[in-house]
Amino acid sequence: MKQHFKFLKSKIEGLYSIERSLIEDERGSFSRFFCEEEYKNIGFSQPIRQMNNSFTKKKGSVRGMHFQNSPFQETKIVRCIKGKIFDVAVDIRKNSPTFLKWHSEILTADKGNSLFIPEGFAHGFQTLTNNCELLYMHSNFYSQEAEGALNAFDPKINISWPLEVTEISDRDRNNPLIDK
Repeated sequence: MKQHFKFLKSKIEGLYSIERSLIEDERGSFSRFFCEEEYKNIGFSQPIRQMNNSFTKKKGSVRGMHFQNSPFQETKIVRCIKGKIFDVAVDIRKNSPTFLKWHSEILTADKGNSLFIPEGFAHGFQTLTNNCELLYMHSNFYSQEAEGALNAFDPKINISWPLEVTEISDRDRNNPLIDK
């Protein structure tokens, strides 16, 4: 069977960068975004329950670092479908050897790569170009009551954002710092 994905392990257990195989001809290209059968190779067998789309206008904008608490924890598969982003996942699994460590990937529409973010991670990104659009697949439904967030500028996490931050919501800017 042809493999449509290359799953690249990160230094954080369960977190993968995903490259797609393109089928190209004179018209353009085709690739899969998701295949339940192939994602089982990395241990993902949950249903996809929700798909979201975000659009961010200004280069340098930061969104995040968001997560869902139990019982609404979710796995996310994130792809940039327009522009270029610095995508970040922070391990918030308290018993993990990489607790509060972060991993980043540059996701671009041209490359078509994705980030697989399992349950127990906070997620956010910074736009590296104007007019970025993202597509997210989620393994669980969103619950406002289960919503959680880290401060994107928390020194205990120390994310190295590549650009000066041009935009961030008041809500994201005012997320509390980690006190432990």
